[in-house]
Amino acid sequence: MKALEVVKTKIGNSVEELKNFDWNNLGDIETIGVWPNVVKFVLGLVLFVACLGGGYWFHVRELQASLVSVQDRENGLRQELETKAVLAANLEAYRQQMAQMEEDFGSLLAQLPGETEVPGLLEDINDTGLGSGIEFDRIQLQPEVAQEFYIELPINILVDGTYHDFGAFVSAVASLPRIVTLHDFRINAGAGQNRSELNMQITARTYRYRADDE
Repeated sequence: MKALEVVKTKIGNSVEELKNFDWNNLGDIETIGVWPNVVKFVLGLVLFVACLGGGYWFHVRELQASLVSVQDRENGLRQELETKAVLAANLEAYRQQMAQMEEDFGSLLAQLPGETEVPGLLEDINDTGLGSGIEFDRIQLQPEVAQEFYIELPINILVDGTYHDFGAFVSAVASLPRIVTLHDFRINAGAGQNRSELNMQITARTYRYRADDE
């Protein structure tokens, strides 16, 4: 009981000191030595709680920022994984498409004449024209035109014949095993007395693959 009375007495004294303390003195740090112990204790407790709360707040904010960063990275990795999974699932199909493209490209290259095959191509065009019933006034190879991946070989052609002959000639040229395209058609009336005879000027173009050193 005596100990309890001592505690009550101390509590009472502390309360009394708090009542009598001039709180304006808190602004004067030089008087801290004469502050009651209970005031020092309360002030220290407030500062401790403030420091603890501030530290906890800044620490939590830092953890939240780290969490957001980790979540963003997780989402990015997940999307990357999904993309790679789709690519992996279609890898065999891509390989088959690539093989087919290489095969098609090889077939197209095979239809392009080499430099040594151009004279033979001119003979094929000439034979095709004669077989279609037209007469050649001129068939002349023009200077090459270099493009980015291939070289054009223009051929200037001037022929005489009828509309039917011209149609047969164009169809026959399109059926040649080498790639030949026809451009710049010009059809005029023939100079002779036969009104069915016409004159046609046309540019045929064939192509060859451009080597790296050209």
